[in-house]
Amino acid sequence: MPSTSISKIEYDPASRVLSVWFVASGKHYEFEGVPPATVAAFRDAFAKGWFFNDHIRNHFS
Repeated sequence: MPSTSISKIEYDPASRVLSVWFVASGKHYEFEGVPPATVAAFRDAFAKGWFFNDHIRNHFS
């Protein structure tokens, strides 16, 4: 199901940097040190906004 808050997710496994784009603002943020398993769970999450807030935001720089 498409997210209403997150428009795009990109991940570089070599640097472990996750990039997230938001629908409302159009802004994108990068998070360092994100494990591949977290990214996989994020991509598979039914509610991506909830997953982002609970598992990524304020957990990675």
